[in-house]
Parts: sequence; structure tokens; C-alpha cells
Amino acid sequence: MYPGPYAQQHPERPAVILAETGAQLTYSEFEARANRLAHFLEAQGLERLDHYAIFMENNLPYLETCAAGERSGLYYTCINAYLTGSELAYILQNSESQVLITSREKLAVAQEALADCPGIKTVLVVDGADVLPDETRYQDYERALAAFPEAPLAEEWLGTSMLYSSGTTGRPKGIIRPLPAQAPADMLPLYYFLRDLWLYREDMIYLSPAPLYHSAPQAAVGLTLRIGGTVIVMAKFDPERYLALIERYGVTHSQLVPTMFSRLLKLPENERRAHNLKSLEVAVHAAAPCPVAVKQAMIEWWGPIIHEYYGATEGLGFAACNSEEWLAHPGTVGKIVLGELAVLDENNEPVPNGISGTLWFKTATEFAYHNDPEKTREATSADGTHTTVGDVGYVDDDSFLYLTDRKTFMIISGGVNIYPQECEDLLISHPWVADAAVFGVPNVDLGEEVKAVVQLMPGIDEGDATTEGLLAYLREHLSRQKVPRSIDYRDALPRLPTGKLYKRLLRDEYWGDGASKIV
Repeated sequence: MYPGPYAQQHPERPAVILAETGAQLTYSEFEARANRLAHFLEAQGLERLDHYAIFMENNLPYLETCAAGERSGLYYTCINAYLTGSELAYILQNSESQVLITSREKLAVAQEALADCPGIKTVLVVDGADVLPDETRYQDYERALAAFPEAPLAEEWLGTSMLYSSGTTGRPKGIIRPLPAQAPADMLPLYYFLRDLWLYREDMIYLSPAPLYHSAPQAAVGLTLRIGGTVIVMAKFDPERYLALIERYGVTHSQLVPTMFSRLLKLPENERRAHNLKSLEVAVHAAAPCPVAVKQAMIEWWGPIIHEYYGATEGLGFAACNSEEWLAHPGTVGKIVLGELAVLDENNEPVPNGISGTLWFKTATEFAYHNDPEKTREATSADGTHTTVGDVGYVDDDSFLYLTDRKTFMIISGGVNIYPQECEDLLISHPWVADAAVFGVPNVDLGEEVKAVVQLMPGIDEGDATTEGLLAYLREHLSRQKVPRSIDYRDALPRLPTGKLYKRLLRDEYWGDGASKIV
């Protein structure tokens, strides 16, 4: 998010374009606005290594709100725009954010959250001049920036994002990395690696179809701006519009999730063939393993320009493959190119090639879970040398990695991480429910969808009215991605003598006997 010399060398080059409206910021405008916000944050008393948060839909100012932190030595947390007020409040408190940047569209949710967040000193509202609450800590974004200079801070430091990863405890975890005291023009080493891996170059045009609060778009758009490219931001993904944008802007690079591939392939043939895609050089995908048939069809359509990678937000390790490598090893997520991988059984002993085990990495980049030393310890081996997020897979004889399950029962639906414990806890607390389990089941389009299996209290009927009542209750408390698409009923759920839910028995009924537990 720090364009460095390009604001001077190419001041009129578009830095960011909003796809739906064509509105844009040139490099000189982007730089000036990011500097103004950096001065504002400094005036609020934020110092190097302090925190602020961003809670907005994809919009034109989004990336400049990140860029301000990258030149101020600050940690900025981009928050899922679909969270409820209570979910947002938890992250604002846990991240120790002092300033929140939100939007007119998200203001009501932000207000609900801020009732429990006294640590937030100031709230900036994009497009909020005529809707500001009658409270002194709320300010209109444009009016606030106008009071500050366009020149850089007198002393600039490198800042970075602190994003949140889901966990099995039902609470997301902030992933914080050490931030060296260096100039913002010098990237962290991981980003030099990604720049070369994804074949980025100065005059590239990057199309971003994903929510900007995700870690993958964050890395991709940030790198594009750092090397002088143009970022086109879609407010939301639409498959036909996505193809039209490639043709309209001569897009060279993009990053998608497998669900987007699936929806592109389901377009009518005349719509798929209506647009010239010859400018596209690199299409990267990640976030969830791609169904073999879907990826084969995409390579047949777009050619061997599709690159895949596997890596957690924590940065434990990194696997990657190009189209040729994938075609020779269908279903792989690539070879390990960062970190050292160990595949271990339940006794933490190495397993042979072709046998699944938990993936442990000698960490490629140092990290910790913010304000959660217990979770950091849980993810770290006893000797402190390796870490894991609980994924399960195997390595073949050519050293290519395949994922087969998620030990933590994390659900990845359409590239979005969903942690089931929150939903289980809500269901179990409902007066109609005696016991509940929530997990992912196959969905060809999304990869996985959320399923709930419930044991009802005596006298409660299993009919449609009960199902709708439970789903309505969940919608009041959870963002929409976390609400089950359906509920099944059982007389009893399998629990161990210790009381622990034996969820795998339930989940395996829906996934069958296949080797892979990922569609």
C-alpha cells in the first residue's frame, strides 16, 4: 500500500478504480489522501506499533485507509464486513484498536459494537457527513482529512496489517508479527517472495473480485500498488461482469477462490465466450482446494496461466504450483516453497509419503496470536520448533502436498473461514435444544456449506416451524455465512465418556468413504 516513487513518476496513472462506477484515484491523489489520514492518526495520539481498525464494504477509500498505517508504523486490522455488532466488538477490543474507520453502509453495526468499546477514541465514517450520530467521537471521513497536509509524516515507519484467523474456540485470533523499525519503502521479506512468485511487474493491471478484508486480497493489492500497477476493485463478485472487466481494462493479473471458478464455468456458453481475455497473464487461486474437475475446465478455458498456493494467514509455510505442475499432479496444492513441512501422526511421529497426517511447519515467518498466549502455545510444538493450524494432508513421492481434511473442523465456504463453535454454543443455549453439532458438508459450488445436527428437548417437534425458528434465532446473532443452510435432527449425538462431542462420526456420514474430506 506504499507506492513510493510512483506517485512522483506517474502522478496521473490510476492507482485504484472502483469497477461498478469507474470512479478512480490517481497515484498522486492516493498518496495525498493516505498522507492526510496518517497525519490524522498521529493527531489522535497513535504511535508506532499502536492499532486501528477498518470495518467497511469494498469501496474507493478502502485501500488508502490501509496505506496510512503502512507509512505510520501502525498495525491496522481489516474486519469482515458481514460481522454482527457483538462479533465486531470482540475484535475491536481484542485488537486494542484506538480508531475505527467505517462507512455509511456499516454505521448501524458499528454503533451497536461501540457501545461495548470504550477504547475506541474516534470513529471516521466514509460518506457520513449527514448521518453522524450525536456523539463527539464520530467524524465525517472527508472533513477530518481535509484539515491535514498532503505531505508525508516527518518521520515515517513501516506498518502492516494484523488480520484475524478463525479458531475452534469460537473466537477469531489476531495474527501479529514483529514489525521492524524501518522505512515504509522496504517491504517485509514475505512480500518480495510473493512479488516474484506471482510474476508482478510495474505496469500490471490487477482485478480484485474478493472482499478487501481477506488476507489474500490484502497482499495482492498491496503489492500491486507498491510496484506501480493499477488495482480494479469489484464491490462484489459477479461472473459476467468479471469477464467484461478483464476485456475493458486489459487486466493482466487476478486472484480468485474456487467458488468463483465454479460460477464462471456455469455461465451460458455465449456469455463465457463474449469477452476477450487475451490480456490475462496470471490467475492465482487459494483459500480452499479447488475441485479437480473445476480446475481442469478452467485451464482448458484460460490456458496454463493458473497458479495455486496453500498457506495460512499465520504464515506458517507456503506451497505453490503452476498449471503444468498441477496437471502432472491433479489435486495438489503445490510443493513447499517456504518453511519446512513435517507430516505427523497422532503421536507426533512422521508418516510415510502418501499417508495423511497433521501438517506441522518450521515456521517461515514469526507470529503470535495477539493477546492470546494460550492459543499461541496450542499451535506450537512442545520443543517450540514447529506450528500448525490443524490441517491434515499427505505428500507424494514427488514432494507435492495434498490436503485431505481439517483437524479443527474449520469450515471453508466460498473461500470464507467459518468457525463452528459459536453456532454450536448458541444452539445449545436455546431452550428447544438438548445438544448440537455444527460442521461443513459438501457443496459443489462453495466447497463446503454449514450444517447443523440437533438433538431436541423432549416434546419439541422436528418440523419446519422448529427449523425456521432455530435459523431465525441464529440469524439474530451471527453473520450470514455462519448460519447453517439446513438442520438435521437426531435422537442423540455421539459423545465420548469425557463428554467431548465425537463430531467426526457425524461429519463422515455426509462426506462418505472418499479419501478427501474437501470437495
